Amino acid sequence: MTDPRNDSVAERLAALTSWRADWSGLRVAVYGLGVTGFSVADTLAELGAQVLVVAAKADDERRMLLEVIGAELVEQPELSTPPERLVAFDPELVIVSPGFHWDHPLLLWTQERGTAVWGDIELAWRLRDKVARPDGAEGPADWICVTGTNGKTTTVQLTATMILAGGNRVAPCGNIGVPVLDAIRDPEGFDVLVVELSSYQLHWVNRNAGGELSPFSAACLNIADDHLDWHGSVEAYIAAKAKVYDNTQVACVFNKADDNTLRMVEEAEVVEGARAIGFGLGVPGPSDFGIVDGILCDRAFLDDRANSAIELTTLDELHEAGLDAPHVVANILAASALARSYGVLPQTIRDVLTAFRLDAHRIELVRAEAGVNWVDDSKATNPHAADASLRAYPSVVWLVGGLLKGVDVDALVGAHVGRLRGAVLIGVDREALRSAFRRHAPDLPVLEVEADETEQVMPTAVRLAGGLAREGDTVLLAPAAASMDQFADYAERGRRFQAAVHEYLGGEADDDESASRPRPGQD
Repeated sequence: MTDPRNDSVAERLAALTSWRADWSGLRVAVYGLGVTGFSVADTLAELGAQVLVVAAKADDERRMLLEVIGAELVEQPELSTPPERLVAFDPELVIVSPGFHWDHPLLLWTQERGTAVWGDIELAWRLRDKVARPDGAEGPADWICVTGTNGKTTTVQLTATMILAGGNRVAPCGNIGVPVLDAIRDPEGFDVLVVELSSYQLHWVNRNAGGELSPFSAACLNIADDHLDWHGSVEAYIAAKAKVYDNTQVACVFNKADDNTLRMVEEAEVVEGARAIGFGLGVPGPSDFGIVDGILCDRAFLDDRANSAIELTTLDELHEAGLDAPHVVANILAASALARSYGVLPQTIRDVLTAFRLDAHRIELVRAEAGVNWVDDSKATNPHAADASLRAYPSVVWLVGGLLKGVDVDALVGAHVGRLRGAVLIGVDREALRSAFRRHAPDLPVLEVEADETEQVMPTAVRLAGGLAREGDTVLLAPAAASMDQFADYAERGRRFQAAVHEYLGGEADDDESASRPRPGQD
C-alpha cells in the first residue's frame, strides 16, 4: 500500500542535492553495517538526519561508534521480515549497502510501501560540494568513473596516480576500498575523484530525481559473466554496468575488443560534445589508444589525430616494470585515455608507468627457482580474469577453484588446455572443473586438494603443483573463483599461497629474482 505522504517526501528528496540543503530530521534507514554502511550512517548523522541502521550483525567497534554518533542500530540475524522497530521508524528514505541483493525481503518491503531507495554513490554525488576544490576552481571535484568485470582497481590506481603526477589533488575511492562518502568529506578536498564502481553500486544509480551522476569521463573495461547470482541475468548485469556512461561530459572510454562496451557507449545519453575513445592492443584508429610496433600510442587527444599519434611508452619499458601482461597493458591504455582526457601530459604518463607496480596478488611473481616461476594472481576471481592471466604464460601448472558463483568454467578450461602442464583443483566447487578437464583434456594430469582446513589447502596445493612443474613452466594461482569457501578473501588466499611457496622452496625469495621475470606472451 503506497504511503499518501510520498509525494511531499519525494519533493523534499529531489531538492536534497547539496551538503548545505536541509537534511535535518529526515528519517533514513540504512541497510547494512559494513564499511559502506557505516560511512552512510556517519555522514547522515553529521547532516542531522535521524538514522536507523538495520543489519544482520554488527562488530563491537561499529556498534559502539553508532552510539557515539547518535545513530540507532537494529540487529536481527534473520532479515526475512522487516524488524518491528524499522516499521515503527517509518523511514522516508532507505540507503542500501551494495551487498544487499536487489530482491532482498527488506528491499521488497521498502518498494511496496513506496519508499525511495538510494545507494551510497547517489548520496555521495548529492553531497559532493561539502569541501572546496584545492585548485580553486568553481564547483565540486570532478568524478572519473571506472567499471568492468576485471581490471577496475588497477585502472583506478593508474588513473589516479597519473592525475596526481599531473599536479591535481586526487582520491581513488569507491569499490577500491575507500568509501566515496569518506572522500567527499575529506577536509583538504580534492580536484578529482577516480571512482571504482561495482555492478552492485551501479544498479542503484540514476533512479531518482536530483541524484543523477554526470562523470567528467567514464570507462567500462570489459564485460564477462560474473555476479549473475546477484543480477539474475547477463542482460541485467550489462544494463547495470552501462550506467557508468550516463551523462558523461568529456570522454566515454571503451574496449575495442569488447562489443558490449562499444554498444553501451553508442546507446548512452551523454552530455553534448562527449567523445567515444576506444582502447585496444592493436593499431589505433583516430580517437583511439593502441599499439604500433611495440609503442603505446594516443591518437585521441592531439590536433592531427587523423595522421599522427603521441608515444606514451613501449612494451619493452613495461616489461622492465612487470606491466606487460596483455590484460595489464589494456588497463594501462584505458587509464592513459582517462588521464589524457583530464589534460595529463604524455611525458607524465610515461614517468608514472616507469615507477608504477601492481598491487599484491595481481600476477605477482612470488619466486623464480630452477627455471620455474611461481605467480600469485589470486585476484583472478572469475573466469574472465583467469583467462587473461593464463594467456600471459606459455606453459602453466594451474591452481584453480573455489566458489564459482554459478559461472560456467567449461569454455575457460577448453580454451587453455593446450598451454597446461597440469592442474591442481582447490575449493568446494571442484566437480564442475573436474568434468571440464575430463571432457577437454582426459590425459592431462589433474590433481585435487582434499584438505578441508584452510591452513592445509595451500601447502598441499603447492606441493602437488611442484611435483608437476618442469623448467620453463609457470605455476599460476589464478582460481577463476571467489575465495570465501575456504579463505576470508582473495588476499588471504594469495598470502597463504605465497607463504606455502616459500616454505616449499625453502627460505625467502632471492634478492635478484626479478631478473628472471618471465616475458608474458601476447596471444
